[in-house]
Amino acid sequence: MPDTQIVQDTDPRCTELEAAGYRVVGESWAAHLVDPDRDLLETAVSRATASGLTLRELGAESAEALHKLEKANESDYPFTPATHRVVGELADIRALWPEHRVFGAFDRSRLVGATVIRRHEGSGDTRFTSVLAPYRRRGVGQAVKAASILAFLDVGITRFSTGGAAINDGSLGANEALGYVVDERWRSYQL
Repeated sequence: MPDTQIVQDTDPRCTELEAAGYRVVGESWAAHLVDPDRDLLETAVSRATASGLTLRELGAESAEALHKLEKANESDYPFTPATHRVVGELADIRALWPEHRVFGAFDRSRLVGATVIRRHEGSGDTRFTSVLAPYRRRGVGQAVKAASILAFLDVGITRFSTGGAAINDGSLGANEALGYVVDERWRSYQL
């Protein structure tokens, strides 16, 4: 049995792992959204724009700005074996396009928040959302995610998925405020 095990919290193996000396070193969640409320999404975007931010979809020419944002936030990402995020090099960020679509929030010309989403098995699947520390708890993450969902709704995608570390209350709250329902909880065990 490997030293690290990631299992859903409803899995009977949780008891077996705990009995075998494994301990929980992280928890994470997965959430889904079906047929989102367009008015709710538009309100999230409007709140951000009313505060002076500009929201728009980013092309590959914005890779450097996204990389800078991610590097500034890298140490803030919660670490669990299931949710660990390594930003990598600029080339890794450039490689997001064209498979992914990126939506950003700008304070003047500075990228202060972004979300990265892709079409996966007929759904919109969020890869990550990142917001600079001074802009957190102000609806920026919620707004960029709402903008991404609205763009996907415009092309007929009505199902969405996302996830994150349980310790990141801000991310969980922002997603639930958009209508996501947490339907899976995961435990990361280490021997």
